[in-house]
Amino acid sequence: MLIEGPRACGKTETARQRAASEVLLDIDENARQAMAIDPALVLAGDRPRLIDEWQIEPAIWNHVRREVDRSRGPGQFILTGSAVPADDITRHTGAGRISRIRLRPMSSFEAGFSTGQVSLSGLMRGRFEGCSRSETTLADLVAHLSRGGWPGDLNLSDHACLTARIDYLEEIRRVDIVRVDGVSRNPDNVARVLQSLARNVATPVSGRTIAADAGGGDGPLDEDTVRGYLAALRRLMVYEEQPAWSPRLRSRSILRRSPKRHFVDPSLAVAALGVTPPRLLADLNYLGLLFESMVYRDLSVYSRVCDATVYHYRDNTNLEVDALVQNRRGDWCAFEVKLGAGQVDAAAASLSKFRQRVDLAAAGEPKMLGVIVGSGYGYVRNDGIAVIPIGALAP
Repeated sequence: MLIEGPRACGKTETARQRAASEVLLDIDENARQAMAIDPALVLAGDRPRLIDEWQIEPAIWNHVRREVDRSRGPGQFILTGSAVPADDITRHTGAGRISRIRLRPMSSFEAGFSTGQVSLSGLMRGRFEGCSRSETTLADLVAHLSRGGWPGDLNLSDHACLTARIDYLEEIRRVDIVRVDGVSRNPDNVARVLQSLARNVATPVSGRTIAADAGGGDGPLDEDTVRGYLAALRRLMVYEEQPAWSPRLRSRSILRRSPKRHFVDPSLAVAALGVTPPRLLADLNYLGLLFESMVYRDLSVYSRVCDATVYHYRDNTNLEVDALVQNRRGDWCAFEVKLGAGQVDAAAASLSKFRQRVDLAAAGEPKMLGVIVGSGYGYVRNDGIAVIPIGALAP
């Protein structure tokens, strides 16, 4: 089993709940030296054996694969990694031998921010009966998304959480982004790219726009250089892309296929810009984008239970849908994400227009159309569209 995820999301502690022995390659210099002499020494130990931060010694991948073939038993090893090594022709894919799990920062439900009254699994089956009022205030919501879903921060103050995330990004730009592929990169340029991603969070911002934005008054950064930065940050799982949904349409609208860009946790966007909750409360437009990014994180976690993927929709008429969850059977739900109840009518009208545009004979009827909001009651409107507070949503 390979558990992948960003640093500090809980991979090692999760794996330790099942492992019988362990080797921590990031801190065990003897183990790293053993890799050059006899890799079997690193694999020796009670099974399941945890090999933490395996990507530090990528050659171990093939040795694990061969040992799995030799021992012919399941549950031999648990590998964890906070970076994805570049593919190379010498490393077998691991197909049929190594299963992958993506671990993310905690969702709102896991962090105790959601009551769990509304199940995404239920919504994917067309089931929703409403829920009691969420008493979450806007200030509560801002504090929650600014803290993020990092297990090690649960007992820290809001200020300490922000400081921890700033330090996290500092380590990324100075150390980790070089380690991931050995390419030397300008830390200041990396910081500016991170800031540009933060300013454009939850949007399909282009690489060219990021290059221009990150360059500032000195002129745009080189686009190829920026693409290299983005690729490295994706391999570090600091940021990710929400793919576009491509249904067959009844209309002549043209689909836009650019992905939306998100940090793996909205707290990283807050840290990249160095903003505080009071400043976020003074900029509700930007706060709305951060809220959408937080909902994407939560839906990405919950959708794993449904064996589903989270997409977005956008066409050339600027009709957009913030999140579409579709499972492998083809069942799907569509959601708009809005901070306040005053935005629900417009969001519902957009969802209704979207439904009319999709060729339902090909895509099937949506199991649920809904507006995910920051607080309030959960209910079904007269037009059949659900209103779902984020403080009630769960897997």
